[in-house]
Amino acid sequence: MPSAIGAHVAPAQQSAPASLPTVEEVSAGGVVVDTSDAELRVAIIARLNRGGRLEWCLPKGHPEGEENNEQAAVREVAEETGIEGVILAPLGSIDYWFTVSGHRVHKTVHHYLLRATGGELTIENDPDQEAVDVAWVPIQELARKLSFPNERRIADLAREVLPGHL
Repeated sequence: MPSAIGAHVAPAQQSAPASLPTVEEVSAGGVVVDTSDAELRVAIIARLNRGGRLEWCLPKGHPEGEENNEQAAVREVAEETGIEGVILAPLGSIDYWFTVSGHRVHKTVHHYLLRATGGELTIENDPDQEAVDVAWVPIQELARKLSFPNERRIADLAREVLPGHL
């Protein structure tokens, strides 16, 4: 579903093979910006991939219970980074496919631009303990720091959209 600001950022690269069952997953997260700092720093997290390599990414996770995507994004950003925020604008969605445990997963991630309102940078509140590190990165350097091309495009869009919300 395209947002008012960011179109559907990246189409699925391929369809799932007919031989494997497909599971649809939805996550939400975002680019949380400290607008009180002239550098406009963004909180990002690091996770270890299956191969043990550190990957820097935007905080995100699955909606819980009756949460909508916006509520899930705010909660996930706070849990994974320690930073509370409010949504300023939608940044669009990305989707991709991967295989795990004998089935294909088609995952859609909805991203939002958030203004930091408080909190302290920490991974201590991450209930899944997926985040192994957290850092503030100036928005001008964000795309270079992120590990995934689709998230780099979201970061570029956030940088373009942010001035209209300052």
